[in-house]
Amino acid sequence: MAEKRLFIGPVLRRLRRAEGLTQVAMAKRLEVSPSYLNLLERNQRPVSARIMLALAEHFDFDARELSMAEPGGGVSAMKKRFADPQLAEIPIDSAEIEDWLIAAPNAAQAFADLFDGQGERGGQTAAADDPIKLVRGEIERWNNHFADLDRAAENMADELRLQSGDLYAALAEKLRSRHQLSVRILPETVMPNKLRRLDLHARQIQLSEMLDAASRTFQLAYLIAQLEHRSDIMALVAGAKFGNRTAERLYQRHLFSYFAAATMMPYERFMRACEQTGYDILVLQRRFAAGFEHVAHRLTTLQRVGLRGLPFFMVRTDRAGQISKRFAGASKAPLAYAKVLCPLWDISLTFSRPGALHVQLVQLENDTPWLTISRTVQGTAARSGGVSAIFAISIGVAAEYAAPLIYAQGVDLDARNAIPIGPGCSACKRMDCPQRSMPPLGVQLDFDERERAISPFDFSDDS
Repeated sequence: MAEKRLFIGPVLRRLRRAEGLTQVAMAKRLEVSPSYLNLLERNQRPVSARIMLALAEHFDFDARELSMAEPGGGVSAMKKRFADPQLAEIPIDSAEIEDWLIAAPNAAQAFADLFDGQGERGGQTAAADDPIKLVRGEIERWNNHFADLDRAAENMADELRLQSGDLYAALAEKLRSRHQLSVRILPETVMPNKLRRLDLHARQIQLSEMLDAASRTFQLAYLIAQLEHRSDIMALVAGAKFGNRTAERLYQRHLFSYFAAATMMPYERFMRACEQTGYDILVLQRRFAAGFEHVAHRLTTLQRVGLRGLPFFMVRTDRAGQISKRFAGASKAPLAYAKVLCPLWDISLTFSRPGALHVQLVQLENDTPWLTISRTVQGTAARSGGVSAIFAISIGVAAEYAAPLIYAQGVDLDARNAIPIGPGCSACKRMDCPQRSMPPLGVQLDFDERERAISPFDFSDDS
């Protein structure tokens, strides 16, 4: 059998752009011609072992990024898209799809983005017009790790730590002495439906009394990001070239929040604590005076060259299964892209046991198993009788990397022990699922009046 050739054009291009290099500059480091590098980036040449070694030597290349090499998720993911009823009548086989991915990777990725974007909005809004999808794509392009912001936040946190062991007090003093802004905690009745307000006339930062201690610290760090690091953040926003004002504002807010979390959990100290505690979230919360959601999000960002953490993903959902946050980070986990949550995944069960941790080994069809940790988080408390938001958060890491986790103790990480789940019934083609609520799209239903299977829908998967 002929050896399968490896094409990594999109990964190579992302790596070069992240380093801020031209093709000429990168070709010089790899000791190849610019024209050859151009062919590699356009998937017109397979990558050689020599190039792989050069990437590792000069760029600390992470081989896990090869999972991003195939546009649209590769042949299998593309085949599922073409099984959609709108396209199912077009005879396209796997070989033709594979040729397309190699010959025109950018066009294939554009098709996948457009198809997925239309699916999320019921066909009403193209992906290019969806600001949330635009921002998500830009965050993923950076693997949700912004090295310059992390360094700046870490330097500031170390400076503040010399002044006081209480980060909140140190931040408040910094705002008072450098920006002539005092911090005032106001009653909920004075700030209904508000968490933070900057009153420049009174030179006050007004915080709601309903914020817990971790959230108060986060809000002060967020404001310092606005006051002192706006130019760095706006440069990142400009570099995204969204062409969409809403996307720019959403991305800007994400980066301010990123800086605030990086201030509360400085990279190196946080990374060392993760390694020492086995990524024990409760201990990390206490050690860094942060909330569960703060820590969960921070775990998806640990991709510093030379000091990488485990590649986590994170998903946040409400009771109705509406996903309000999803960060794939460096994991590229399919679970982070699911449009609908599988009821067999324990993230759905957390609402029945608020605050309790649910550890589960799960596996999507044709994917690696993932160890997930899920629990609920409470939104900012409302007055008695009011509505207080509650969300479920799940973070996870591929089973092959999960051994260092304290949550993996006593868990057999073999794929045979994983709970089989899917990306929602309409996209899941697992047979004999007792939880199935509807048949998958693009299949032929089978009927046998003499038998009744566990699943109410029997079907043939000929795709």
